[in-house]
Amino acid sequence: MPLPNLVNGSAYRALLGAFVAWKLFLFAVVFGSSLVGDPYDTSAGLFIHGGDGEKAGLVARLASWDAIYFVSIAHRGYRFEQDWAFGAGLPLAIRALLKGLGLLGIPFAAGAGGSVRVPEALAGILIANTAHLLSTLVLYHLGRLVWRDRTLSLVAAILHILSPAGLFLSAPYAESSFALLSFSGHLFFALSCKDERRQTWRDIYTVLAGMLFGLATVFRSNGILNGIPFAWEAFRHLPRLHLRPWDTVRRLAALGLGGVCVAAGSVVPQAIALLRFCSGVSGAQLRPWCLGYLPSIYTFVQQHYWNTGFLRYWTPSNLPLFLLAAPMLFVLIRSGVEHLTTVQRRPHAIQPAESARFLSLVRSAAAAQLLLAVLAATTYHVQIITRISSGYPLWYWWIAEGLIRQDRSKSRFVIFMVVYASIQGALFASFLPPA
Repeated sequence: MPLPNLVNGSAYRALLGAFVAWKLFLFAVVFGSSLVGDPYDTSAGLFIHGGDGEKAGLVARLASWDAIYFVSIAHRGYRFEQDWAFGAGLPLAIRALLKGLGLLGIPFAAGAGGSVRVPEALAGILIANTAHLLSTLVLYHLGRLVWRDRTLSLVAAILHILSPAGLFLSAPYAESSFALLSFSGHLFFALSCKDERRQTWRDIYTVLAGMLFGLATVFRSNGILNGIPFAWEAFRHLPRLHLRPWDTVRRLAALGLGGVCVAAGSVVPQAIALLRFCSGVSGAQLRPWCLGYLPSIYTFVQQHYWNTGFLRYWTPSNLPLFLLAAPMLFVLIRSGVEHLTTVQRRPHAIQPAESARFLSLVRSAAAAQLLLAVLAATTYHVQIITRISSGYPLWYWWIAEGLIRQDRSKSRFVIFMVVYASIQGALFASFLPPA
């Protein structure tokens, strides 16, 4: 049965309804897990409630696993070396929210400080869910701009709500904020493609896209892959340098500045760590990563404390995790390859002048998505691909296109998404892998 071509008002109501229903379901899963018994590991409850293990309730269930690090960093800053594996974006956002609420005299922030981390945990949960809702709306508008298809955009946005990232988009994790900033960056980049004739606005949109991508990188390190659209577009404009020199130079300058903004999201935190741990230190106190040709505390901490690195995760014991990640890896690779080669698009709905520019954006997004899948399979803890893929728009459009065409394989994948997110939510709340 064909999906309805909804107007904006109906689309917003549909998205809000789907969002609320899905969140209520996930929180019900968490609540149900709390009724079954204590989590496998009670450290989250002890940590969040200042050592009172009897208070290990829903907040602590959501603030377990890596969320403990984000909440802890928001509470007392980057104190230990391993803290630097986690982006500063979410802790800074939590601190800013609590400070703002405190200035308004809202009691919610009154407990910040001391040994209790409940305010930071609640702030992280609020930020995550708000960012998830906003990222859904931004993805809808991004799809409308690129594809000019309300139905495709609506279905893709609903898929983002049902993402296999599941509870990670509701807990104090960086994924939902990353998705919001990443989709917003793509939206401004798409606006720069649309406003090709208005050169000043085109360049402003390009730089703004770079700034948003840079902020996304502060939340999650894989945001650096969002620099690919800038490099892609720069190479596309280089052959025109002798034909339209002034306009091309302007365009390349804007793309270069945007690319620098993306890189800054990774470089600035590394520079801060370098000054903190390596400056004025010598001898045995000097950390080994300080002596690297390109010193990176993030790379060192990931390898030293979490054993990440090329093929390090390829062990027989991790085979079940590769099997769990396989459906998401397949979708990322298949959709990326198809958009780089055949490119599923709707030329009848896009003006020819805009089609080439949007096509370039879609292809660069496909390249970034493919590289993410390759890195996840070879270098990362592979199971995290189900959550870090939530901030990449291309595969949502690919699945949405298949659903509209009533492709059964795409329908089966949506069923997998819902089942996986449901089971994962129960396991997450019980402090059981995968996470």
